Amino acid sequence: MSFKFIATVAVALAGSQFVASAAFAQAAECGEIQKTLQARKDLVAKANAASSSKKKMTPQEACALFGKLQNNGAEGLKWITANKEWCSIPDSFAEGFKADHIKVGGIRTKICGIAAQAAKMESQARAQAQNGGGGGLLGGPGLTGAMRMPQGAL
Repeated sequence: MSFKFIATVAVALAGSQFVASAAFAQAAECGEIQKTLQARKDLVAKANAASSSKKKMTPQEACALFGKLQNNGAEGLKWITANKEWCSIPDSFAEGFKADHIKVGGIRTKICGIAAQAAKMESQARAQAQNGGGGGLLGGPGLTGAMRMPQGAL
């Protein structure tokens, strides 16, 4: 064998190793979205389980859950935008993910609004109770003053 043949084979092998490592890097990099998608699947499963169970989530818990879901979607959209071409992500997947993210944002806004309203009402009720009000039957200030017992024989 000549030196030229060995050098050619070595260059060809090095080139194929470079292509293989580039393909491996692409596969590893493109697989990173799986962590985000699995986390999203877990969050959706948690929301579905809470809606079908007897013990419902409080508005604050639901707001926190949908906040995590929205953060997950933002992270996923960022990754999809950055890697769409390199990982050959179909347009339909990217558009569906974006539409789902927008829908989650709308739901989160509503739920967190309800949670804020509930927290405000609870705060008002606590403040009213501390100030001595709110003891009435219909939520009014209640009866105040003293009532004297009749004197004498009954």
